[in-house]
Amino acid sequence: MKKTELTAEDFKAMVAVGAERLSENAEYVNSLNVFPVPDGDTGTNMNLSFTSGAERVRLSNAATIDQLGSDLAKGLLMGARGNSGVILSQLFRGFSKAIEGKTTLNTADFAEAFSHGVETAYKAVMKPVEGTILTVARESAKAGVKKAEHTDDIIELMGTVLKVAQIALDKTPDLLPVLKEVGVVDSGGQGLVYIYEGFMESLTGEKVPSAEKVVSQADVTEIAHQENYHNVSHSIASEDIEFGYCTEIMVKLGEGETVTDTFDYDTFRNHLNELGDSLLVVADDEIVKVHVHTEYPGEVMNYGQKFGSLMKIKVDNMRMQHDAVLEKADAPAKKPEKVPYGVIAVAAGEGVHALFKSMGVSTIINGGQTMNPSTEDILKAIENTNAEKTIILPNNKNIFMAAEQAAEVSDADVVVVASKTISQGLTAMLAFNDSVDLETNKANMTAELENVVSGQITNAVRDTVIDGLAISKDDFMGIVDGKILTADKDRKAATIETLKKMITDDSEIVTIIFGEDSDENESKEIAAAIESEYDFLEVEVQEGNQPVYSYLLSVE
Repeated sequence: MKKTELTAEDFKAMVAVGAERLSENAEYVNSLNVFPVPDGDTGTNMNLSFTSGAERVRLSNAATIDQLGSDLAKGLLMGARGNSGVILSQLFRGFSKAIEGKTTLNTADFAEAFSHGVETAYKAVMKPVEGTILTVARESAKAGVKKAEHTDDIIELMGTVLKVAQIALDKTPDLLPVLKEVGVVDSGGQGLVYIYEGFMESLTGEKVPSAEKVVSQADVTEIAHQENYHNVSHSIASEDIEFGYCTEIMVKLGEGETVTDTFDYDTFRNHLNELGDSLLVVADDEIVKVHVHTEYPGEVMNYGQKFGSLMKIKVDNMRMQHDAVLEKADAPAKKPEKVPYGVIAVAAGEGVHALFKSMGVSTIINGGQTMNPSTEDILKAIENTNAEKTIILPNNKNIFMAAEQAAEVSDADVVVVASKTISQGLTAMLAFNDSVDLETNKANMTAELENVVSGQITNAVRDTVIDGLAISKDDFMGIVDGKILTADKDRKAATIETLKKMITDDSEIVTIIFGEDSDENESKEIAAAIESEYDFLEVEVQEGNQPVYSYLLSVE
């Protein structure tokens, strides 16, 4: 059997079977987790993300493969959840860009699409880590390009891509020490292999045998997408601000009488980078959106007009804004339609929700560990908050990329404060000030994250050994800032021991938030034990009702 051309009908079927194959194995991908905590949701995130894209393709009436590729990319973008889902969306965004204008694909086109997807995904990640889904995608795409030089058979090409993807996946433990320590492969890479298996199965009509499943895990590295676009220190004087104008433009590419140049993302971004700092360039098929701090906003606008018509212009004098913070202006006579500020927090548990609300958070997205909200969920929250300026607290590092992506896509003024835990999110709110500008709030709240030590108590879901610590299934583990430090059959003992490892001579306040499987009496006993040993501490007990974690702990 040979196929020299990939049609829209072929591609539609491939996406459907790829989604089905990933869905069938999502729970297995979830089980691939380096740490024995119940947070292995890479499979769920990738499945929901790809299903969103596949559903858009299924409902599409497009007759050409480039249109279907665009549908897949758009669906993935809106449905992307967690870091693995966001990276998956970027892989197929680049894939779709490479096949623009093509009715069908030959082997060279197909290979180039995989390769362009990898380039796009790597650009989306601030600090790419090898031994992850990125490595699997890159190595398989590289093999595809080489194979396309020697074959015109789409099926043969896809076979090579799949084979090398599996080889690259098997080698991920050699690239990440933590994977090698527990003898496992990367879960994000495994999810991508399942999609590619579905592609191959669709092309051949035969079930592709998966590699033997091993009790492994991964998505070890939470790839933090933390680009501090708005990080302006609140402590500087207005005359010390080097680039005084916060400038935003939106350009309709290729439209208008001023167009002289063809848009190239890298060239465009590199030029603007020379005009200032805090640069953010987000380009879609037809539109490019720019945010930059510059001394010459007119130059930014003039440059943008070389590529299209200006759809939106916004320039704020940051020196005047800074002075306005020091000399608070009178309230405007007319109440604006939107609220001045909105803060969105991702959290689970009615009690935790109430804590955030009491500290000034306006919108709660129910989610967190095992329940990562999608890009679309976060975009809806931004819209519902209806604020002039919006701050997002992800409170989980696996939500960073979806939050950043929502902030980039949104037309609103949005920043993300990279809180990794509920404790960090609550502490960040201590620095929130609705009378200062968005950039200052982000800087102040981000600085506050360093002032808290975060701990969690949860059950082990399997026997394992981490960093020399033997852990048995159902043990209560104490996790401090992402590292498992204690394990005990007794929940109370594990919690007290964890707190002791968090407390230093400089500590002042301990907060214990008990979850839905804990109770207030035990919490008070834990508090009493800590107070008796550390008489200089103030200990607070709060009801959180959170799932997954018996206790959320913080020491400030």
